[in-house]
Amino acid sequence: MTSESPQTPARSAEPGTDLAPMAMRRTGQSERYVLQAAALRRRQLRAAVLYGSARSWRQRQPLWPAALIGAIAVALVVAAFAVANAFEKQKQREAEEEAERNSTVSVSIIATAHPS
Repeated sequence: MTSESPQTPARSAEPGTDLAPMAMRRTGQSERYVLQAAALRRRQLRAAVLYGSARSWRQRQPLWPAALIGAIAVALVVAAFAVANAFEKQKQREAEEEAERNSTVSVSIIATAHPS
């Protein structure tokens, strides 16, 4: 019972032929190159359609770092505007309080200078 099973493919003299599809095993060497070139062309066209002008997914830069940097920049600008606005409001409050103090002091000075 040392006979080989009929399911195992016949080995050829070329290395790597066992991995080829059945249609490729039955073709001649020149036809095999034509089929491989057509398969390569199909893969390249599919990559061009899927990945655009980059032609390959390996050359494409990821988008998330740029989006993260943009979000951080927007957050910094918003925070700077918020801080500037808070300082401006604080200055206005201090100016109003100073004006109110000056008016109460001047009213009290006038009231003490001119008793009725």
